[in-house]
Amino acid sequence: MNICFSIDALSPSGAKAWRLQDNQHWRPCIYAEALQDGDARITDKKAAEAWINVKLKKDKALVFTPQKRAGRFDFLMRGTYTHTVLHRLSAAPLPDKAQMLDCFKQLEAGTPWLVYLNIAGQFKAMNTQQVSIMANLDIAVRGEIASSEDYIGPIAAANTQMMDDHYRQFLAGWLEHLKSSNMNIFVPDLEKLPEHDETTDAIRNWKHTK
Repeated sequence: MNICFSIDALSPSGAKAWRLQDNQHWRPCIYAEALQDGDARITDKKAAEAWINVKLKKDKALVFTPQKRAGRFDFLMRGTYTHTVLHRLSAAPLPDKAQMLDCFKQLEAGTPWLVYLNIAGQFKAMNTQQVSIMANLDIAVRGEIASSEDYIGPIAAANTQMMDDHYRQFLAGWLEHLKSSNMNIFVPDLEKLPEHDETTDAIRNWKHTK
């Protein structure tokens, strides 16, 4: 898997965007556009996570300078903030349903688990009491947090209809992730899903730009 992250900034209205350069200047861009020469390319995930939701201050020389990162309770977030954008420089996989079933089956009820697709297209689960969901660049597509045996664990994994629905939802979310480069995407509602074959074909035919 060949990936990197760029740091894009959005105006309060979202109408304008800028991208961090290697020389710490910012250039105007279209949010999440393909990489250009001179764009800062961050390959370390932790370093990229440190840029999530950083407030920017106008600077005559550099366009912006970074200020402090938004806190957990900064709901309004007025101003220009940074966003990390994932760039895939190689093909994307089709997530494996059998691996999803195995992931659900191994989880123990009574713990608030989040099942998600990581950036490699693998199904993973995290204990949300121990790991933060926010500012986590391992989460490409996320499901709902659940702790009941009806939704996680062996009993849930044996529910064929529910697992089929979950897989279709995760695939649709994965496609949206590939098309938008956004992270932490919620799986879409069942009634909003396209046909399964349409989604899988689109994933297989998706091509990275740069």
